[in-house]
Amino acid sequence: MTKLVIVESPAKARTIAAYLGSEFVVEASVGHIRDLAEPRELPADMKKGPYGRFAVNTEDGFDPYYIVDANKKKTVTELKKLLKDADELYLATDEDREGEAIAWHLLQVLNPKVPVKRMVFHEITREAIDRALENTREIDTQLVDAQESRRILDRLYGYEVSPVLWRKIGPGLSAGRVQSVATRLVVERERERMAFVSSNYWSVAVKVHGGEEGAEETFKARLTSVDDRPVAQGRDFGDDGKLNPAAIRKDVAVLDEESAKALAEALTGAHIGVLKVESKPSKRRPSPPFTTSTLQQEASRKLGLNSRQTMSQAQQLYENGFITYMRTDSVDLSKEAVSAARSQVKERYGDSYIPEKPRFYSKKAKGAQEAHEAIRPAGDKFRSPDQVKSALSGMQYKLYELIWKRTLASQMSDANLLTSSVQMSTEVQAAGFSKAGLSASGTVVTFPGYLAVYEEGKDKSRYEEKDGESRLPELSEGDIVDVVDPGAVAEGHETTPPPRFTDASLVRKLEELGIGRPSTYASTISVITDRGYVERRGQAMVPTWIAFSVIRLLEENLPGYVDYDFTAQMENSLDWIASGKTDRVAYLESFYHGDDDHKGLQHEVENLGEIDARALNTMSLGEGVDLRVGKYGPYIEKAIEDGDPLRANVPVELTPDELTLEKAKELLEKGKDDGRILGVHPDTGKEIVAKNGRFGPYVSEVLPEDSPKTAKPKTASLFKNMDLSTISLDQAVELLSLPRDVGPDAEGTMITAHNGKFGPYLKKGSDSRSLETEEQLLKITVEEAEAIFAQPKRRGRAAAAAPLKEFGEDPISKKPVVLKNGRFGHYVTDGEINASLRVADNIETISPERAFELLEMRREKLKNDPPKKSTRKAPAKKTTAAKKTTTTRKPAAKKTTTRRAPAKKATEESGS
Repeated sequence: MTKLVIVESPAKARTIAAYLGSEFVVEASVGHIRDLAEPRELPADMKKGPYGRFAVNTEDGFDPYYIVDANKKKTVTELKKLLKDADELYLATDEDREGEAIAWHLLQVLNPKVPVKRMVFHEITREAIDRALENTREIDTQLVDAQESRRILDRLYGYEVSPVLWRKIGPGLSAGRVQSVATRLVVERERERMAFVSSNYWSVAVKVHGGEEGAEETFKARLTSVDDRPVAQGRDFGDDGKLNPAAIRKDVAVLDEESAKALAEALTGAHIGVLKVESKPSKRRPSPPFTTSTLQQEASRKLGLNSRQTMSQAQQLYENGFITYMRTDSVDLSKEAVSAARSQVKERYGDSYIPEKPRFYSKKAKGAQEAHEAIRPAGDKFRSPDQVKSALSGMQYKLYELIWKRTLASQMSDANLLTSSVQMSTEVQAAGFSKAGLSASGTVVTFPGYLAVYEEGKDKSRYEEKDGESRLPELSEGDIVDVVDPGAVAEGHETTPPPRFTDASLVRKLEELGIGRPSTYASTISVITDRGYVERRGQAMVPTWIAFSVIRLLEENLPGYVDYDFTAQMENSLDWIASGKTDRVAYLESFYHGDDDHKGLQHEVENLGEIDARALNTMSLGEGVDLRVGKYGPYIEKAIEDGDPLRANVPVELTPDELTLEKAKELLEKGKDDGRILGVHPDTGKEIVAKNGRFGPYVSEVLPEDSPKTAKPKTASLFKNMDLSTISLDQAVELLSLPRDVGPDAEGTMITAHNGKFGPYLKKGSDSRSLETEEQLLKITVEEAEAIFAQPKRRGRAAAAAPLKEFGEDPISKKPVVLKNGRFGHYVTDGEINASLRVADNIETISPERAFELLEMRREKLKNDPPKKSTRKAPAKKTTAAKKTTTTRKPAAKKTTTRRAPAKKATEESGS
């Protein structure tokens, strides 16, 4: 008897196969085999019907039209062949909505004539697989409905709203149910930064000598009040840079430089009385085990991974049997996992590190589903990081260690701490004040508890606190302590704008708002980056000006579809469909066609009214200066009465919050005179000017006024060693002579010298060679050029041209990553994996994090869709299979949540 088991990935298949007997054949579908058709892929007779716009019948039950992906037809054929020899079919895809949908589509396409069993597990261990075989079930059609509803919802949203963006902003843009809301969050944060006005405030730090007479112990204190008024600290200022209402009510004193320095001078050498000493014991509880979002946040803080990289590494750990399923919003642990964690803690640290009773956690995030366990090491007995190190890559090991530590810590005793604080006072005569209050605090760990294993990371504090954890000397009320000379120092501070989102903080915010689910966080961030709505500066997310235009259009014309509560409610509705509480058709009808409470997406898009594209893409900076988003990028414009407006490009490296009115005026000033006139070209008679452009300084011809509109002036970038303010006419003429004919070689083929996007090079026919310096372009002779071409063209890594940019070590491969120019454009590589830059990527501003992300995306693609191998040929008798239909449509009447028996859901044979 042969049993066919189908899973999603080859890695998962290999791991499971090792635990099953010889009667099992385990194969991978490599993800989804079917998806919604693109409208262009519909049969001709359907393109004009109700399916024509979306491949979804919005007039009758929102029935979707599916097709087998072109690159999955061979997979389907292979699976059907294996199924013919099988007595049972086990669908062992992941136990979530996507996994359930993959299983359902496999059932529809394969149309098996043998018993079908749904096999589910959340970890890949021998014990878990054995339990799954003993406890099979049918396909959960409610989960399938929820996944299908999400897919249809996203299709309707994207296909209705994206064309509006194309017409009013630019081609290639997209809107999405979650991506647009995530983009709005990033844009709103940048707006806050743009509105922020920095304030200065000063503080006084004091080094105090205290304790028993003759002791040398000192501790740090800070000035906290003057004349019983609190001294302003960073937390007293709001996001606008001004004192917040609470600080105003407390009448805080904002010290300036003069006052702070005067107080510091008065405090130096002063005798200070101790007013109050307090010591309070406290406990710190461990954090719960990881969910998808908290794992992404911690991996970002501690390992420097973005969300996509974290999920890729976690996926590999799961598929190879090292951790439990990595897409979950549950913090629950099974009894076996709790026992394993407690046993390992006891073995390593002793009984005192285990609480009397196991810890149980509950999820408080909005929209939590808690369908799975938390992310933890796999198995009923956890393997320590040392035990698995040899089987893992460097980053896989670090991520496993992080998960292992967090899991153990979640079942450990509280940490005991002792916090001591001292309040002090002294008389001063400085800056109009007569009394100064000081304080100091220190915390010591009296019992580490879970801290012996793990401490949760924190996002960088906006305002650094000076009094960190430290031990204070023994002090009593009435003691006199001295300020060490010169122990009082005035310190200046500047309020800082709200920090930009990182992967970690954006995931946390989305989770707080109930937007997105564990399976979507990483893909959402990838989408808004790939679409060019967000650029990375280090770990920070910076919105592009295009993103501002997109969000403005949606806020002003379709506000509900970027509303946080409305989007969260959509997520809740999908959850209700998954649990059977809401009918999918009824919900989609309400969303698209509307009801008493909601107009419906179709109606709202059809009745948008006139949208002024120019106004939409314009942002006033004040004093008649505007930022405009144009076809070729953002630029500054200022209207001039009775004259042409002044314009200047916005440099690519300038972030939105840096574009102030003053900066805009500076840019206009640089470009308002159309550059510096260098003289007249001796050969063409045209005027030559030197300008500063968006991509750097350059020289250009000035075309006559009667030139055709299609005529373009000849331009050339300055060499790196040239200066815009000193370049001469002769140098400009030389630059404009490029590309230069160096001369013909011995066979008569012309050799030319070019200054390309990625550096100087020689070209001869289809052959080319890089030059070492730009100066060679103007001076190299035919003989020197022939000598360069005479050398064999070096190939391979060792002979590659110098990289255009270096990014450091890839966190996954541990190899150096560089930016290069290739035959098909620029790309990043770690020497093994090459990844082309996307349209939205800029070679000047691409960050290391983005380079690493591109490589990880490429690895994922290669893993899920490996290069074709011709080691096996399909039997000749199968060649006629292509004549069969590759599409299938589910009857609308069967697409409600009343579906039950999976076997009855098979439709016409597809994909063979």
